[in-house]
Amino acid sequence: MIRSLYEEHGHALLAYATRITGDRAAAEDVLQETLLRAWRNAESLASGEGSMRSWLFTVARNIMTDRFRAGRARPAEAPETETVTPVEADHAQNVVDSMLAYQALQTLSDDHRTVLVELYLRGRSVTETAEALGIPPGTVKSRSHHALRKLRDRFGPGPAALEGAA
Repeated sequence: MIRSLYEEHGHALLAYATRITGDRAAAEDVLQETLLRAWRNAESLASGEGSMRSWLFTVARNIMTDRFRAGRARPAEAPETETVTPVEADHAQNVVDSMLAYQALQTLSDDHRTVLVELYLRGRSVTETAEALGIPPGTVKSRSHHALRKLRDRFGPGPAALEGAA
């Protein structure tokens, strides 16, 4: 029965579905689903009530309508791009590190802290820091050296020094 339905109405159904969907693969899916429903309802179709062709086209139209509505009901998926950075799994360590760095900076004198903030947090060069603070570049170097030594003496060598020793 399904073979004869396909031979008699398959090309017309496929053309109809292709015209409506604009996609040959989607139209083939609609045709397949239409013939599957005809096979499932073979007993009621065999009773001969109404036109078989009309029933097939109505089923195909309903399938396409359902697929269209289902596609509109779901939000469009956002494609992954290289510009989107993945969310960090756990940022707790970064928070702790920031708190420790802030506390460590509070142990320094204002002159030493200001130089380190300019050099490391604002990313300025020695010359730029000297200009911003109105002090000679040699003073910037000296203050940063003494500030880092004080932090190292108080808090230890840090992970980079430990990794080098391992």
